[in-house]
Amino acid sequence: MNFPLTLAESLIGLLIAVGGATLQGSIGFGLGLIGVPLLVILNPIFVPGPVLLSALCLTILISLRERHTIKGKEIKWAVAGRICGAALGSALLFIIPRKSMSLLFGGMVLIAVVISVSGIELKLTPANLLGSGTASGLMGTTSAIGGAPMALIYQHQKGPKIRGSLSTIFIFGTIISIGSLIIIKRFGLTEILASLTLIPGILVGFFLSKRISKIFDKGLIRPAVLIASAFSGMIVILKNIF
Repeated sequence: MNFPLTLAESLIGLLIAVGGATLQGSIGFGLGLIGVPLLVILNPIFVPGPVLLSALCLTILISLRERHTIKGKEIKWAVAGRICGAALGSALLFIIPRKSMSLLFGGMVLIAVVISVSGIELKLTPANLLGSGTASGLMGTTSAIGGAPMALIYQHQKGPKIRGSLSTIFIFGTIISIGSLIIIKRFGLTEILASLTLIPGILVGFFLSKRISKIFDKGLIRPAVLIASAFSGMIVILKNIF
C-alpha cells in the first residue's frame, strides 16, 4: 500500500509531535492538547490511532524516567476511574451527542481551574483519584483530550511525581483506547505507518523535556499545569462550537 501522508504532512506532523512531547515531558500532559487540534486539521488520519500509539511510546519513556515517584496505590484508583469513565463515556454517547458531552466537560475543567486558583486543595485520596480518573476517561472518550482532570488532582505535587504518576495512568488508558480501536477496525497498518512520522518527534521532545522540566520544577510546575488545563478546557469547548 502507498504511504498515507505527503512529505509536507509528515514533516509538519513531526514538528507538532516535538512540541506536544516537550510539553508533556515537562509538566505531565500536553501531547493531546497540542497534537489533536493541529493534527486533525493537517490530516484526520493522524487522529486518534497514530496519536495514541505515539502517546503510548511517550508515556512509557516518561514513566521510566520518573519511576522512583510512582505509587501503585494511587495509580490503581486513578486507572479504575479511567476505565469506568471510558466505558461510561462510550455509553453516554449513545444517549447524549458528543458535542454536548464535550462542552459539558470542557466547562467542568474550567470550573476546576477556577477552584484550584482559589486555593482549595484536593488530597490524593482513593475517592478523589477515582473521581478524577473517571472525569479523565469521560473527557478523553468524548473529546480525545483527557489529561486535565488528572493533572488538576496532582497539581500540588512535585514535578517528577506529577509526570511519573500521570504517565503511568495514561499508559493503561491508552492501551485500552488502542485495543478498542483495533476491535472496531479503526487501527491497522495505515495508522501504524502514519505514527512512524510522529514517533521521531516524540523522541526529540522527550529528550528536550529532560532539561526543560528542570526549569518548571523551580516553582513553575503548578502554574503551568493550571494554564495548560484551562487551555485544554477552552480548546475542547471551541472545537465543539465552531
